[in-house]
Amino acid sequence: MRYFKRGILSVHKNIIARLFLFLLIIGYLVPEKLIIPVECASRKDWNKDSFWHYPWGKSVTHKGVDIFAKNKTKVLAPSSGILIAKGYGAIAGNYIYMLGPHWHIYYFCHLDSISSNPFLVKQGQVIGFVGNSGNAAFKQPHLHFSIATIIPYIWKLDLFDKQGWLKMFYLDPNNYLL
Repeated sequence: MRYFKRGILSVHKNIIARLFLFLLIIGYLVPEKLIIPVECASRKDWNKDSFWHYPWGKSVTHKGVDIFAKNKTKVLAPSSGILIAKGYGAIAGNYIYMLGPHWHIYYFCHLDSISSNPFLVKQGQVIGFVGNSGNAAFKQPHLHFSIATIIPYIWKLDLFDKQGWLKMFYLDPNNYLL
């Protein structure tokens, strides 16, 4: 009986490992062609040099780009994906985390408001509205947009830069937004 239980556990672990590997591979097979997540915005609406700018207040370095727009401009899902968290934080203000292709997490903050969305979203679907909440209060309305990866990109490690070890996890939106 004891041997039988161990055998079944071993089979279940094997199935779970294969399922995990399958899902990991599928996540990378989904194409990632992102749109700019602010309605009617272009690359001219953010400073391309602001990614990883130092110093940047309490966050030390700026791990994304600020896309400037009029207050309450629609914020769009840059790809199809899954909304994994939304809420309010003192620094972020209204925020959303979204899981997209290639196991990338998209982070949107300083939103005026968050639209009531389903769990799954399609590229271009409205997920919120540009604002200046959190530590962006009394500043020009904008969307702070970051891209992070769940799986570290070891080759991006930079031990000589402020918070350089975090570069393995944060991706430059300038290289992804069309």
